[in-house]
Amino acid sequence: MDDALPPATRRPVTDAEARAAGHRWWDSDADAYLAAHGDFLGEVDLRWCPEGLREEQARLLGDVAGARVLELGCGAAAGARWLRTQGAAVVGLDLSAGMLRHARAAAARTGVQVPLVQADALALPFPDDCFHVVFTAFGAVPFVADSAALMREVARVLRGGGRWVFSITHPMRWVFLDDPGERGLVAVHSYFDRRPYVEQDSRGAATYVEQHRTLGDRIRELVAAGFVVTDLVEPEWPEGHERTWGQWSPLRGRLFPGTAIFVAVKPDGHG
Repeated sequence: MDDALPPATRRPVTDAEARAAGHRWWDSDADAYLAAHGDFLGEVDLRWCPEGLREEQARLLGDVAGARVLELGCGAAAGARWLRTQGAAVVGLDLSAGMLRHARAAAARTGVQVPLVQADALALPFPDDCFHVVFTAFGAVPFVADSAALMREVARVLRGGGRWVFSITHPMRWVFLDDPGERGLVAVHSYFDRRPYVEQDSRGAATYVEQHRTLGDRIRELVAAGFVVTDLVEPEWPEGHERTWGQWSPLRGRLFPGTAIFVAVKPDGHG
C-alpha cells in the first residue's frame, strides 16, 4: 500500500506554516521565477497582472509625484523603481532575501535606487500614518493566513485619504484546475472552499501555500479595516497578447477573468 502524501492538496495551514513556506519558496524560486518572467515584468515598470495591464495606462495609484509609497511583496521591485521615476518616494518590502537580491541587482543595472526592507507584511516596520499609497501586484495578500490582519496593518501605516491597491488571482479561478488549456475550462472545485492550496514534501511539510477568499470576503476584509472600496478592476485579455503564464493563457483569458485588482481608500479622519 502506498502511504505517500500527495504533493499538492487543499488543507488548513497555520499562520506560522504559511509564513515559513512562503519564505523558503520565494528564496529558492527567485532565480527561476525572474528567468521565466523578468522580461515581461521589466526592470522599471509596473505591470499589475499577466494580462499586461500597466500602471502607466491604468493610473490606479493616482498622481504619485511627491507621495510616500510602499510596495508590499515587491519581489525584484520593478514597480517601485518605476514609481520612483514618476517622482514618488518609494520603499520596497519583501519577506524573501532571494527576491531582494534581484531587486538590488536590478537597481545597480538601471541606476534607479529605492530603499529595500526585508520584513513580514503582517508586522510592517513603519510608524502609523506614514504612507500616502500602499500597493502590491500579486504580493503578500494571497500568501498570509490572516489577510484580514494584513488589511488592518496596511490601514495603520496609511494616512487618511491614502490609497491601497492590490492585485490577486481572480477568486473565480479557484473553481477551475490550474491549467492553461482546455482542462482548465471545466469547473471542478467549490468557489466556497476556502482551504488554501498547499504543495508539500513527502513528510507533509508545506513548501508552497496560496490562500483563497471569495470576492465578498475581500470586500468585507477591506470594509472591516476601515477602507472604502472605490473600484474593482477585472482586466480583459488584450488582443494580440499570446503569452501563457502558468494558468493564464489567451484561451482562458478571453472567456473569464484571471485577475482582480482592488482599489480602496482610507477615509480622512481615520488614523
